[in-house]
Amino acid sequence: MMDTSPKPIEYQKKGLKKEVLKSLYINLLKPRLIEEKMLSLLRQGKVSKWFSGIGQEAISVGATMALQEDELLFTMHRNLGVFTTRGIPLERLFAQWQGKASGFTKGRDRSFHFGAPEYGIIGMISHLGPQLSLASGVALAHKLKKEQKVALAFTGDGATSEGDFHEALNVAAVWQLPVIFVIENNGYGLSTPVSEQYYCQNLADRGLGYGMESIIIDGNNILEVYQTITAKAEQIRKNPAPILIECKTFRMRGHEEASGTKYVPKELMEAWALKDPLQNFEDYLIKENLISEEEILQTKKDFKKVINQALQKVEKEEVITANQEEELADIYAPHNFNQKTASGPKSEKRFVDAISDGLRLAMEQHPELVLMGQDIAEYGGVFKITDGFSNQFGSDRVRNTPLCESAILGIGLGLSLKGWKAMVEMQFADFVSCGFNQIVNNLAKLHYRWQQNADVVVRMPTGAGVGAGPYHSQSTEAWFVHTPGLKVVYPSTPYDAKGLLLASFEDPNPILFFEHKALYRSISAEIPDDYYTVEIGKAKVVTEGKDLSIITYGMGVHWAIQTSQELNVDAEIIDLMTLAPIDYEAIANSVKKTNKVIVLHEDTLTGGIGGDIAAYISEHLFEFLDAPIFRVASMDTPVPFAKSLENQFLPIDRLKEKINQILRY
Repeated sequence: MMDTSPKPIEYQKKGLKKEVLKSLYINLLKPRLIEEKMLSLLRQGKVSKWFSGIGQEAISVGATMALQEDELLFTMHRNLGVFTTRGIPLERLFAQWQGKASGFTKGRDRSFHFGAPEYGIIGMISHLGPQLSLASGVALAHKLKKEQKVALAFTGDGATSEGDFHEALNVAAVWQLPVIFVIENNGYGLSTPVSEQYYCQNLADRGLGYGMESIIIDGNNILEVYQTITAKAEQIRKNPAPILIECKTFRMRGHEEASGTKYVPKELMEAWALKDPLQNFEDYLIKENLISEEEILQTKKDFKKVINQALQKVEKEEVITANQEEELADIYAPHNFNQKTASGPKSEKRFVDAISDGLRLAMEQHPELVLMGQDIAEYGGVFKITDGFSNQFGSDRVRNTPLCESAILGIGLGLSLKGWKAMVEMQFADFVSCGFNQIVNNLAKLHYRWQQNADVVVRMPTGAGVGAGPYHSQSTEAWFVHTPGLKVVYPSTPYDAKGLLLASFEDPNPILFFEHKALYRSISAEIPDDYYTVEIGKAKVVTEGKDLSIITYGMGVHWAIQTSQELNVDAEIIDLMTLAPIDYEAIANSVKKTNKVIVLHEDTLTGGIGGDIAAYISEHLFEFLDAPIFRVASMDTPVPFAKSLENQFLPIDRLKEKINQILRY
């Protein structure tokens, strides 16, 4: 439980000039006056929700003023002072909170869930912890460029219980990144007191476990916050290393207004009310003859007028008109594909060699590309795809990572915020579940929310057939096809693997790039040695035929070729190559030609993308069908280890049965 004894704030100027002290006060006053107005609007139903930072403003304001203007801050619910101190026009803030078009997210996100990179601010998502590793990614970009800059991320005491907190701090410490992690320890996570959140004496104690400097400061003392962060930022600009700062403060209102504060002991509220950061600093400035009461009154009057004028302007703005075309257009960052062809020599390459070759050429083509993954440096990765890359490109760009998928994906996104490109290798596609949130809620949604591209490629060694059991064999592509904003690529040949991979690094959108492990060393082809690209989002006709269409991808392409040859069937085989977005035009062309369709995939039947493809054909191409649409997929079980069980699990034998069955119609 937090200390209830009211310890007076002790201000120490330490040589700060009058202009700085007055600026700190004005910036402290602004969020308080805005909040008071917003609480009034909330009661009138003009704002849908509000997360109050009253009593915590000194942390936001002090931290923001301590940083340089071009250094990024990663905010949370109660950091209004960051936005106002960075000078965001009030009209845009108010429009954001009221869901108006002139806000930052075109009405797609509320409260502080937005980014304003032009003001050096990156907003949160509701999951609280993930933004910490984004800050680490920005700090990595600073370190790689030797810019002598820092990133700063806020978090709350409750969010420190999340795994993302541990992962972000651990990687920042291992890589010695210039990032400041600020914990606003305000006593409660919604209604859960800190005594039920953690067992250590102070949250700053955790920093010792990561080998990083950690300190505790009075979060209600604007001078202590400003002076401490100013000094620490300057320190790590010169000597990069992470710092953990715990700011002791208190939440004077509910988690959000609807939750209230009945669960908080009255004496605790009274004790912390005596430490109001605004009132205390105001009294101090008056006592020191640095500002007069008349000046304070006039400042408040003037700023209230500014607030009201901004609100009047926003209230006149029309309600957003829904535009389906615009909504769909903003899912992906714009990208004009520029086909690159190779005219030079060719050589025989296995699937795994094609991937490695494409990755090497991408590193040469994009000097701002960073590769990250477990064991990918000196060891070359478990499949040896990056063997020798460390020597060629250096340890800064080819980085071994701790076992923390979420943090590394977040760091990849953080790099993207600074104009870099990132590749994150999942050692096995199964392990991506540990980073699921970063992919589906950060990478996928960023452009739709506030037009920020996420230039990250996630390589996914996938698939069964190699006797690897349930945790190294899963087909996870359907998890991501379901998520708007992601592109999902799944090649089946060495040529397409290399070309699609190179195209992926040219595309500014987040891409899940699936590579079937059983294809790595089992197939080869003569492909160009030079740089070339294959268009993402386009399917291809592998073999033309008239008896039926087999729509598939990945290993399914090879099963379809082999089975149709064994049965002497004139099948038209469509290799989707990209699963999001799907090339429905290519599917339609084939269905209209053959009139019979099998959708084949290695993923389990229930919830696999075959269901969506079959539904599309049924809805749009029904009149061209001469038989039911058949789906052929793996059994609805985890992937078994024993060979006989795995053979039964996979759809190869069922494919033969379905081909014979559909041809009888």
